[in-house]
Amino acid sequence: MSIGELREDELLQRLSGNSGYEAVLFHTVFCGTCKLAERMLEIVQAVGTTVPVHKVNINYAPGLRDSWKISSVPCLVLLRGGEPVRFEYTMRSVDHLYALLKELESSAAEKE
Repeated sequence: MSIGELREDELLQRLSGNSGYEAVLFHTVFCGTCKLAERMLEIVQAVGTTVPVHKVNINYAPGLRDSWKISSVPCLVLLRGGEPVRFEYTMRSVDHLYALLKELESSAAEKE
């Protein structure tokens, strides 16, 4: 399972009026750590989480980079209702990322 790439305008459109939960991985093409983070998130998705995960090349998302004050890549942004609730810069392990997404998923279930 691969993580779909979105342009900044596509992500903004997706998030406008969205009351759900999502995760976005900000990356660059030549970042080895970003590729590792993406692979770990693919494993998390395969294991099972209902939180949609997307990726955005930070070089082509200056508006979000500046407004969300993203300082480096990889950066996993957890979103609730289209707004960031957490910025994760350290992709420690698959278990850690799984726990983050499950926590977001659980908070989504509690809201329903």
